[in-house]
Amino acid sequence: MKPRTLTGAITALATPFRGKAVSFADLKKLVDHQVRGGIDGVVPVGTTGESPTLSNEEHMDVIRATIEFARGRVPVIAGTGSNSTTEALELTRMSDEAGADAVLVVAPYYNKPSQEGLFRHYSAIAEATDLPIILYSVPSRCGVEIGVPVVERLRSRYPNVRWIKEAGGSVDRVDQLKRAMGDDIVVLSGDDALTLAFMASGAEGVISVASNLVPRDVTRMVRLMQEGDFSGALRLHRRLYPLFKALFIEPSPVPVKAALALARIIGSDEVRLPLCRMEPANRAVLAKAVSAFRR
Repeated sequence: MKPRTLTGAITALATPFRGKAVSFADLKKLVDHQVRGGIDGVVPVGTTGESPTLSNEEHMDVIRATIEFARGRVPVIAGTGSNSTTEALELTRMSDEAGADAVLVVAPYYNKPSQEGLFRHYSAIAEATDLPIILYSVPSRCGVEIGVPVVERLRSRYPNVRWIKEAGGSVDRVDQLKRAMGDDIVVLSGDDALTLAFMASGAEGVISVASNLVPRDVTRMVRLMQEGDFSGALRLHRRLYPLFKALFIEPSPVPVKAALALARIIGSDEVRLPLCRMEPANRAVLAKAVSAFRR
């Protein structure tokens, strides 16, 4: 297993498009923006990277390009989840061969497996690679939560399963996981607005959408929490909070891509159907939040 801590502020990268194709020039700008901002890692082709509408070839091209652009400066955590265990295994294998530092594996969506099915799904992946595996529980998108007992079983059996991105919207889950496994499980917030509360309850960081735009500020907030400066982190959280909310005014990653284009970090806010560009009224709200924060 590669010696990466996989804690702190990690960016769930958007996948830039131009003319219906992936814009690798813009992806390079975005990765460089993250590195300059002091980010602790990047995740290509997760939910924010619009993985459902990328072909398998595009999916791997984005992972390979991100690894190339990162040049070892930050860990690259490849999104390799699927509701087909066979496909998740293949994406994980190819990401390992490409040089990824870890993989983020979302719970299988749509087919709503039982808890035993979830255990067997993740077991198959853990037995096929020694890369660190970050479990990703997001019941609002997947229709199923990765239960704490399943996390315990996986953690006890597989040394490369020690992380979970928790995006169920409940701070109580941090307490449940930490009560069950203590420091033996690394919890990462999957919701920017809950990062402060999660870390106050024992989480070790965030896989962030907002850090696409403001990596330095998200990283600073997380660092303050790591250093025990809750008051300083709270002040920054309060300043960031309107931006956190505006970035989810429409389904993600639509708003963050619009914000990145407004800030000229990427050249286009293009998304793929069934996502579509923001409604004008919501775009105005987002533009106000971006302008206020970046003054």
